[in-house]
Amino acid sequence: MQFGIFTIGDVTTNPVTGETPSEHERIMATVEIAKKAEEVGLDVFATGQHHNPPFVAPANPPILMAHLAAQTEKLQFSTATTLITTTDPVRIAEDYAYVQHLSGGRVDLMMGRGNTGAVYPWFGKDIRKGIPLAVENYHLLRRLWREESVNWQGEFRTLLHQFTSEPRPLDGTPPFVWHGSIRSPEVAEQAAFYGDGFFHNHIFWNIEHTEQMVNLYRQRFEHYGHGSADQAIVGLGGQFFAANSEAEAKKYFRPFFDNAPVYGHGPSLEEFSEMTPLTVGTPEQIAERYVGYADRVGDYQRQLFLLDHAGLPLDVVLEQVEILGKEIVPIMRKEMDLRRPSHVPSDPPTHASLVAAGPDSPHHLVQPARIPEQAEQTNDSVFEE
Repeated sequence: MQFGIFTIGDVTTNPVTGETPSEHERIMATVEIAKKAEEVGLDVFATGQHHNPPFVAPANPPILMAHLAAQTEKLQFSTATTLITTTDPVRIAEDYAYVQHLSGGRVDLMMGRGNTGAVYPWFGKDIRKGIPLAVENYHLLRRLWREESVNWQGEFRTLLHQFTSEPRPLDGTPPFVWHGSIRSPEVAEQAAFYGDGFFHNHIFWNIEHTEQMVNLYRQRFEHYGHGSADQAIVGLGGQFFAANSEAEAKKYFRPFFDNAPVYGHGPSLEEFSEMTPLTVGTPEQIAERYVGYADRVGDYQRQLFLLDHAGLPLDVVLEQVEILGKEIVPIMRKEMDLRRPSHVPSDPPTHASLVAAGPDSPHHLVQPARIPEQAEQTNDSVFEE
């Protein structure tokens, strides 16, 4: 199973000291956090994509990915998320293939629509067409990575005539793709149709909602012939703050929670922790709670945590990353491996595993779904060509 961290690059004032990091300080802190993740044995570092304050997550994540790849050896890089609606699929195809080469294949992508309404018109898009945009743009991206000469005419971008995206994917193998969604069943359907991964970043949601979304994806993954429902590739988000005791953890973290723009001035820390995955306590308490999520969503393959947020100072974030790698992950990895049936994959696909599967594997097909005969007759999928 893969464990890692993701960042959204928020620039937030420390409510205890009143200090606000500069954009430069926040960007360089992100680099230090990623390097720490590799040092303590984590598997994945993912970055958001933002175009608006108060975030300094890169508008073009491959820039950060390439920089970090040059300073690490094993860490897998991902996005949280790549904005498939407001980023041209041609640009995505070119940029991520390039960083795939630079990183030696240590890259995958999580596709998302984005929930900042103002961003859509900045790029000439209509948020009311977010779902159709995501569907069309992703299908084009698959073709760009799998066909050397693409002719394309769609609704949302200018046509392409015998277009070849360069560079071609490393080893002729496109990166693995996750589809990230919080509340859109259409995105779970899209992930299932292509046999891609589904990532539910439920940091603000209750487990009942998460369970419903993941189960929908699993059922449709099996429906499209990619394997049994419990073999579907699932990732979850999470957040925690750890200390030697629950009381110590809450005492330190409370002012950050109470003043954070994303969830401060609302439910109490205790109420929010009960409703969502936020866990403030000992490493053992954190590990136990997250292992328990597999009882609700099934055995899953990737767990990412948000740690560098709410104005927490860099030294504290680095300490939390170390606790994650040295104390929490060993417990979770052992418990998750013990409970996982042998026919369920422990890890999501990697570049190495996709290359080993060969050029005739379903991953290399533009449309790998096997549509059941009844579904073909009723036209029950919006993703059929």
